[in-house]
Amino acid sequence: MKLDIGGTETIQTDVETLWRALNDPVVLTRCIPGCKAMTETAPDAYKVDMQLRVAAVGGSFEGEIALSDKQPPNTCRITVSGAGTLGHGSGEAKFAITPLSEGFSQLSYQGVGEVGGLVAGVGQRILGSVSKHLIGRFFTTLRKEFEDGGALAAGAAE
Repeated sequence: MKLDIGGTETIQTDVETLWRALNDPVVLTRCIPGCKAMTETAPDAYKVDMQLRVAAVGGSFEGEIALSDKQPPNTCRITVSGAGTLGHGSGEAKFAITPLSEGFSQLSYQGVGEVGGLVAGVGQRILGSVSKHLIGRFFTTLRKEFEDGGALAAGAAE
């Protein structure tokens, strides 16, 4: 089953700080819903362990994430693949960061994925809603990284 994602988000931080956050496995582990661990296997390549629930189906997931085509601090391509008790999937997305007014950046993203197995059985409409919900949770958590005066906000002041 094919899945398309895309959108734009406004984040209250400068482009460089947002770029560092999106390339930091510690930050990504905190922000990716269900992510339990993200271990570097090579430069810009990571093994990911997750616990996810899709509709009434939940389970573990092991996958890989790779970052490529980097043009710091503006664009990057992300490739993901993995499998687990929920099924299997793969996909790719590209994000672009542009400055807005002082202290704000816009992150645009566009991607496509393919899922199969048990997770695909919930149907396109439900899977689309769940993916939007998970993406929303990612950005909510990412915003809190900057708003709560955490490590990212402190790093921006350095």
